[in-house]
Amino acid sequence: MSDMTSPTPREAFELLLAGNQRFIAGAPAHPNQDATRRAEIAPAQRPFAVLFGCSDSRLAAEVIFDRGLGDLFVVRTAGHVVGAEVLGSVEYGVEVLDCPLVVVLGHDSCGAIAAACAALETGVTPTGYIRDVVERVTPSVLAARAAGRVQPDEILAEHVRHTVDLLLDRYRELARRVAAREAAVVGLSYRLDDGSAHLVAARGLDDPAGPSF
Repeated sequence: MSDMTSPTPREAFELLLAGNQRFIAGAPAHPNQDATRRAEIAPAQRPFAVLFGCSDSRLAAEVIFDRGLGDLFVVRTAGHVVGAEVLGSVEYGVEVLDCPLVVVLGHDSCGAIAAACAALETGVTPTGYIRDVVERVTPSVLAARAAGRVQPDEILAEHVRHTVDLLLDRYRELARRVAAREAAVVGLSYRLDDGSAHLVAARGLDDPAGPSF
């Protein structure tokens, strides 16, 4: 993809899909990772997607989606919890860098989700700043349980969907762009064992159902 190219939300999504498939197959192309690319983007960046994911060390976005320098504007927090800094970072990616796609990336065996589940079961919450992370994940766990979704993958999917909806609710310009099909927000669930990312939420793609990774 050229720096001058402005992909549609669907095209940006397909770029991620293709990269993840290469990663799964063990045949990464390592695009945009050479000296030429480094020099090309030094004056300015033009990523095709904002990727908001969990901080887990096994979830390196450019690796699992086989992308390179200048491709993804990455924002990460433990449990992909949303705060003012996250909203400001996503806003920068959408409005200043004009990214057509925002991705929320969660994964199985997430420590933040496990901690929230444990806190609900035991009544004991962690201390320090970890407590704030757990408290922000807890509504997703409660919503999943209220709907009868109690399996770990179901709770994860609920938390990813909740994060997608929270971004759209709190960031009104993003919601406007999604409604106008100028941008899309997707939620993905990543499997640590096989490296695959699966679509669990899509807002603003021309095919709302979308393909699965």
